[in-house]
Amino acid sequence: MLKVMLFVGLLFPGLLLAEDSDTRVYIKVGEASIKKSLIAVPPFALLSTASLAPNHKQIGTDLFNTIINDIEVSNLFTIIKPEAYLEDPTKVGITPAPGNPTGFHFEIWSKINTEFLIRGAYKISDMGQLEFEIYCYSVPQAKLVLGKTYMASTKDARATAHTFADDLMKALTGKTGIFRTKFVAASDRAGHRWKEIYVMAWDGRDIVQVTNHHAISLSPSWKPNGKTISYSSSAYHPGLKSRNWDLFTYDIFAGKRFLISSRLGMNTGSTFSPDGDWIYLTISKTGDPDIYKINTDGNDPVRLTNGPRKTMNVEPNVSPDSKKIAFSSDRSGNPMIYTIDTDGSNPKRVTFAGKYNSSPCYSPDGKRMAFAGRDGDHFDVFTMNVDGSDMMRLTSAKKPSGRMANNEYPSYSPDGRHIVFTSDRSGKNQIYIISIDGTNERRITVDDYNYFQVRWSPYLEGVAN
Repeated sequence: MLKVMLFVGLLFPGLLLAEDSDTRVYIKVGEASIKKSLIAVPPFALLSTASLAPNHKQIGTDLFNTIINDIEVSNLFTIIKPEAYLEDPTKVGITPAPGNPTGFHFEIWSKINTEFLIRGAYKISDMGQLEFEIYCYSVPQAKLVLGKTYMASTKDARATAHTFADDLMKALTGKTGIFRTKFVAASDRAGHRWKEIYVMAWDGRDIVQVTNHHAISLSPSWKPNGKTISYSSSAYHPGLKSRNWDLFTYDIFAGKRFLISSRLGMNTGSTFSPDGDWIYLTISKTGDPDIYKINTDGNDPVRLTNGPRKTMNVEPNVSPDSKKIAFSSDRSGNPMIYTIDTDGSNPKRVTFAGKYNSSPCYSPDGKRMAFAGRDGDHFDVFTMNVDGSDMMRLTSAKKPSGRMANNEYPSYSPDGRHIVFTSDRSGKNQIYIISIDGTNERRITVDDYNYFQVRWSPYLEGVAN
């Protein structure tokens, strides 16, 4: 259990305190790509006796490295290198002078143009409890922007660091951070020819297998509450003496699986409505794969597309305002992106470039859409306005062989500033993220497995991790 104490009313002489009522935005997210803020993050001091925690160095390293990684991924800051420091952080306190006679000096940090300074310290009790005290200061204003103490078990050090990073983003930008979000993906980690569904932290850590079908399970999707996922699996039906693509949901925290649709044929490519009351998916019970909506118990099916005959209508994704569904269809000959109203009316083709466009995904604000587009013999991730205009390529990479890599299955972060996707550029299908302007691309998983159809979770604040 993570507990947080906010330093409100803690006032050092000569230091302005950021109160709860201070709604100032220090960093305007839309302007950050023009000028990144200079931030200094010295290592965190250990305040307890080292003998109480033999792994104290690892805990401090986990706290520090996690926060540094989160800050780098935010793409809002340039981190000042320690060799540029004019003051030795190990010889001064984590609060400023003159209120703290042995504290740091704002004017020294100003000389290297520091805009924000993070100072932190931690201690560990003989009961294995972590107390992490950390501050963020606006150096030009000699102002405390954020000050908190986090109480947690030492095993939750990384979760504690992510929590601070989220709190930091909120304090500086006014927007919620993404650092407690998760990914869900299919993977062959279980071996054999199976693909099971896995959930992991957004940085690729803490990977947990959540299905055990001993089969091929694909197309995971998050319910907006962040507690449930849907997915499809090639389940064996004794009566049919064959496998069928069935739709399931899985309550992550209760550890319970529910069969939602086992209609003969495909029950695949599911996505939830923004209110969580409906599931949209492709069902082929009539012979042709069409998009349907069903309630979360699998009942009350409503057919939303109707061919044309022998065409595929797949991969539905619902707009944030619940008014539109984007999907892939080969009704024009080659798979392209189309939209319909959520009652199935008003079909419209929105992509015309390339020979194969798939996996559409709306941005959280509903203004843009990401998709995978085939360019020659490989796929790349593109974004565009929802009407198909202003198309932008985000990815381009080569495999070790020199051939172009496939970059597929894009999914937006809940703040809309990043996209996760899979790429086979390393020789294995791995997970990557990239900023929506095509910069700051980072590899997330680094192993010898393959990952497929990754999806970024909604915000998980208030959801147990």
